[in-house]
Amino acid sequence: MQIPEGATSMSQAQHYRAPPPPVTPSSLSFPFSDRRFDLKPFVQISNSGNQASEDEVGVCAALLTFCSYILIMITFPLSLSYCIKVVQEYERAVIFRLGRLLKGGAKGPGIFFIVPCIDTYRKVDLRTVSFDVPPQEVLSRDSVTVSVDAVVYYRVNNPTMAVANITDYSHSTRLLAATTLRNVLGTKNLSEILAERETISHTMQASLDEATDPWGVKVERVEIKDVRLPVQLQRAMAAEAEAAREARAKVIAAEGEHKASRALKEAAEVIAESPAALQLRYLQTLNTISAEKNSTIIFPIPVDVLTHFLK
Repeated sequence: MQIPEGATSMSQAQHYRAPPPPVTPSSLSFPFSDRRFDLKPFVQISNSGNQASEDEVGVCAALLTFCSYILIMITFPLSLSYCIKVVQEYERAVIFRLGRLLKGGAKGPGIFFIVPCIDTYRKVDLRTVSFDVPPQEVLSRDSVTVSVDAVVYYRVNNPTMAVANITDYSHSTRLLAATTLRNVLGTKNLSEILAERETISHTMQASLDEATDPWGVKVERVEIKDVRLPVQLQRAMAAEAEAAREARAKVIAAEGEHKASRALKEAAEVIAESPAALQLRYLQTLNTISAEKNSTIIFPIPVDVLTHFLK
């Protein structure tokens, strides 16, 4: 007999009991049966129940469809006005039969047929739609309150998704456009809002197009129409612009005086080098004055006399 570890005598070894084996899910069993519990029969029963319910629904749908066709044939001349429908070139019809979409997608343009008792349809316009986003009071990143409105152009590119995935795609697109306008402008400064309208429009278009893609809606264009500022801010910006223009005018005038003084200095140096140049300048001035129609009286004095007094 092997004495286990930790036992100091034979008596302790006799009273020693080995620990029970670990319990695993495979070893679990019920007292009333030697068989282990298995879920497969219950899963099979559940699947068979679902299949039976689907078969019943399929039988009911087939029965209703058959009765509808019989009714159409009985009332044949009159039933044509209810069975034949027409959609325009820019429209599509999404048909539901007993609450389910028909295979093949939307119907149209032109003539299509429906079964009056079991079919319902909804027309979807594929033309481009434009709407004005109401003026939004936006707080810019530099804490300036501005009122901005925009114009959004969109169209439906998937009629089935526009009908099946959302209740009212037009109303939802309008609400999303107003929210996106506030979110985008809230990250811009006032100067960026006034100067980067095209960039803001492209950002809004990308954001709206990504959000409306599951609805079957394509946003084609977004334009910022008007940006209105508070009256006090307009006065402050006008005063700032006027002061900036006056400062630039003074700088330009000072630069002109500086250049004129340099030119006069160079002219004086040239005249000083040649005394005859002063006489020519004097005669040129007389010619200029005499060309004008005025009552100016000129007393020509020889330059030599002036030089005598200057000496």
